[in-house]
Amino acid sequence: MTAPPGTLPPLAGGANGPAALRPLLDTVLEALRTGAEERGGPLPAGGPDTLAARVQAALGDVLPTKGTGDHEALRTLVHTLAAGAADPADPLCAAHLHGPPLAVAAAADLAASALNPSLDSWDQAPAASAIEALVTRALAAEFYDTPHADALVTTGGTEANQLALLLARERHGPRLTVLHGANAHHSIPRAAWLLGLPPATTIPTPTGTLDPADLARTLAATTGPTLVTATAGTTDAGLIDPLHRIADLCDRHGADLHIDAAYGGPLALSPRHRDKVTGLARATSLTIDLHKLGWQPVAAGLLAVPDTTLLAPLAHQADYLNATDDTEAGLPDLLGRSLRTTRRPDILKIATTLRSLGRDGLTHLIDHTCALAHHLATRLDAHPRFELHAPPTLTTVLFRPTHADDTQVATLRRTLLHEGRAVLGRTHADGRLWLKATLLNPHTTAGDLDTLIALLEGSNHR
Repeated sequence: MTAPPGTLPPLAGGANGPAALRPLLDTVLEALRTGAEERGGPLPAGGPDTLAARVQAALGDVLPTKGTGDHEALRTLVHTLAAGAADPADPLCAAHLHGPPLAVAAAADLAASALNPSLDSWDQAPAASAIEALVTRALAAEFYDTPHADALVTTGGTEANQLALLLARERHGPRLTVLHGANAHHSIPRAAWLLGLPPATTIPTPTGTLDPADLARTLAATTGPTLVTATAGTTDAGLIDPLHRIADLCDRHGADLHIDAAYGGPLALSPRHRDKVTGLARATSLTIDLHKLGWQPVAAGLLAVPDTTLLAPLAHQADYLNATDDTEAGLPDLLGRSLRTTRRPDILKIATTLRSLGRDGLTHLIDHTCALAHHLATRLDAHPRFELHAPPTLTTVLFRPTHADDTQVATLRRTLLHEGRAVLGRTHADGRLWLKATLLNPHTTAGDLDTLIALLEGSNHR
């Protein structure tokens, strides 16, 4: 039903906001349910053209002269979105570092959207800014045993890596040389380009990780200020560079070290797995992503540093947001906490999750998903029709059908996508194309993994 002419639509915030939201949430939840039922699997069948036609038919006139009303609009659009989603909560949706968010985190995100704080000045986000200050310092202290460790909230690993290179440039000047392994995330060389630095130097990583011997030779041949970037959890295979040996070389050559631990960083919370990421604390800066092994709705990235003074180059002044006399009078200055101005309180869902699960609960999820990856790898390694690339380091498993060529591997993946039956990634290693399963869904069972193997086996022998 549409509102009568001249009626103002209700707001999400304020004293009347909860009453306005409650019936709309029922409509949203029902549309999520019916959309998932229509989809019936990890993603919609039919491929891009078929899906685009379905969406076009559902939306019709994007901006109609007369509105259809809140409930109809939500029912149509949310159903369409859910029916056409690649759902990371489905056990057979395992292609990317794109995890299913916890329900408690999504619920907290609703509150953030309803209240709509903007973390560019204290008077727009009084409580949110205080929560962010407390939680970012506490999270940074998980990685750095220093008195004034700090972290910035980012939109993800790409923004965090860009900020790390920016801070290094401000410390050392525009002639900074960035060294990275070929296994590094693409955002590292892209950030060097974006910041006007000399083109980043790529060091080959034929084994998948950065070889300290190759890095030593490159450092010996490099003059001037240098930033080395290492990776703790590569995008393609979930591998971890030898962090301590790399840090030793950086100390010896006077180079700064940034570690992109967007994927593997949370392992530092797990007593069972933290030994895999020892050495994180030796970095001048760390990228962490909690929408991977933290189960947050996008986005939930962090850039952590051992001392908050390292963030000083980001300081900025705009009189309408952080007037000098306001700051001197005690109003917190938030503008130097990001390159963004308007900034939503992504910290709320993180804080809520940490309080809800506690350290033990989060560790259990990390350990469980790592165990799932090892289970899948063991099953594939024992299967005569599949070849395992290597035992997993984190939650990524690379494999391929035995005796298949690269064209057949690529076709198999696209066939499963087109049919809406499974979502797997792809990557090259050792000169061949591999299928990639990235297991981030803690609700996945051993039975689900057996279903995936059977599906692949059947599709490969049609």
